[in-house]
Amino acid sequence: MQVEQFTLSPATRLPRIWVGLWQLSSNAWGSAPAQRVRDAMTTHMEKGYIAFADHYGPAEVLFGQFIRNLPADIPRPFGATKWCVFAPMEVTYERVQAAVDERRARMNTQRLDLLQFFWQDYRDRSYITAIEHLLKLRSIGKIRNLGLCNFDTARTEEICVTFGRGCIVSNQVQFSIIDVRPLHGMNDLCQRYGFKILAYGVLCGGLLTDRWLGKPEPELYSGQLNPSQRKYLDVILKAWGTWDLFQRLLRLLRDIADRHGGVSIANIAVRWVLEHQFVGAVILGARLGLSDNSDDNAMVFTFSLTERDKADIEVILAQSRSRNMIMSIGDCGAEYRAA
Repeated sequence: MQVEQFTLSPATRLPRIWVGLWQLSSNAWGSAPAQRVRDAMTTHMEKGYIAFADHYGPAEVLFGQFIRNLPADIPRPFGATKWCVFAPMEVTYERVQAAVDERRARMNTQRLDLLQFFWQDYRDRSYITAIEHLLKLRSIGKIRNLGLCNFDTARTEEICVTFGRGCIVSNQVQFSIIDVRPLHGMNDLCQRYGFKILAYGVLCGGLLTDRWLGKPEPELYSGQLNPSQRKYLDVILKAWGTWDLFQRLLRLLRDIADRHGGVSIANIAVRWVLEHQFVGAVILGARLGLSDNSDDNAMVFTFSLTERDKADIEVILAQSRSRNMIMSIGDCGAEYRAA
């Protein structure tokens, strides 16, 4: 089965589904021995999923170990990591370089394939200085591609205007049938400045799957839910709509899936996101070594949504508050920043 690809940068073509590794950062999603995780990474690569994203501390180290143990004749996978600045700091070239070098060492690479930059406090505009230093480090070969993570439309445009088209290749933000905030401006920036959205939260932590069809509303802090599902359930109930409306959406997605040969609800939810041209790839969290959805994910590439499919989905979305989430939650990434 052919895996769809997209162009991240002139010399970089990648699959449109990336393997998300954030679940390796905590035991809250379950854990598996390191060797089983590495074996699962090999299996994903053999199926064409060669891009791995969201390397937080432990995941960076594990990825580096995986790279180190790869046979010489096997192509190296693509690794996207992050540098997240949560606390005030004096932004100097030396400190930025140290952050990059730390990630290069953990990931066992001379050059980071993609460094995604997050800055929490917009009141401190030192993020502009940080980008300037990161671009210098890209120019000397320590970073191959530079992207943003959870930057809003205004600051993303500021960066693109300041440093020019091509300064960034991506912005990783939340985007799904539930959370459509990137349609309120970020999509236009992608077209204007030539970068792509890397979408996460596409399946709302697994809530947008067949498993939840016909199920009663779960308690937010029950043992049924992992941290991601608690986060997205809160969004669904407080910002998007009701559990009853969500069930109607799942029922519709199931009907649409049956129109396409019985694929999964998850396949329809992913396909809906991928059919937006400003999206380069979706990042699907994987519980490597514990479960494997790679074969089901591949079904995303066997069909396209019809105009009828899209219109039917819009009928449900029109009954939700999805178009108002840009106001109730804020622009992309606002949930990670203080008001």
